[in-house]
Amino acid sequence: MDLQWDYILKYVLIGDSSVGKSSLLIRLTDDSFNATEPTLGVEFGSKILHIPDPSPLPDVSPSGGGGSGSGSGSRGRGERAGKRVKIQCWDTAGTESFRSITRSYFRGAAGGLVVYDVTRRETFEHATSWLSDLRAHADENVAIILVANKTDLCSHSPPTLTPFGQALPPSSSDPSSSTPPSSSQTKLKPRAVSTSEGQLFARQNGLLYVETSAKNGWGVEEAFEMTAREILGRVGREEAERKMKGRKGINLGQGGGGKGGCC
Repeated sequence: MDLQWDYILKYVLIGDSSVGKSSLLIRLTDDSFNATEPTLGVEFGSKILHIPDPSPLPDVSPSGGGGSGSGSGSRGRGERAGKRVKIQCWDTAGTESFRSITRSYFRGAAGGLVVYDVTRRETFEHATSWLSDLRAHADENVAIILVANKTDLCSHSPPTLTPFGQALPPSSSDPSSSTPPSSSQTKLKPRAVSTSEGQLFARQNGLLYVETSAKNGWGVEEAFEMTAREILGRVGREEAERKMKGRKGINLGQGGGGKGGCC
């Protein structure tokens, strides 16, 4: 019987109120956009993604590079063929009154999206606090991506993703250099946080980085895929190290067809 998925990954969406967290989740699960009211408490959504083949993992066995056979081969062949990953995503409230409830959902998260609105600088400045909360209450191995959302308000063209997931604007990080809007296009807002500033924050804090628009769909699925690739890469390294050192690994659910656990 063919499995519906190989892994279940618990994700949390965090950030200030009205940065577009719920809209990102709706775009991922339903491929649609609806203007939503601020979330009260927590909302939930899920989707199965196919994560393409990662590079083969290095041989860390005590015997070195010998043996292309069955020892590590069964797992390696499966990963190189790609993995079906079920994303179970919790969309949390961004208001201070729900902060304690939000923190309770961080436990067991394999991935986290720290979201801010590129037109509201205070939401970017508050990312430090959200990141500290997540790292204090989630698993120490949680993979985190910084999500610069609502880029459609600053540009009529989608950002370009590099192979490393960095977002580059079509020509310049200055929105004034974008193509002038036509009569049918919305007037652009000034951008409060530049691409380079977001990337610098991500690098300094060991985060992935992506620019998105939940309204237009730019970069949304990529944000979840990039984080899943990071998690699966860590899984391989952690499993290899656990065999040698007995170290605790990333908290994942495995299996398919409704039998897989949830992390």
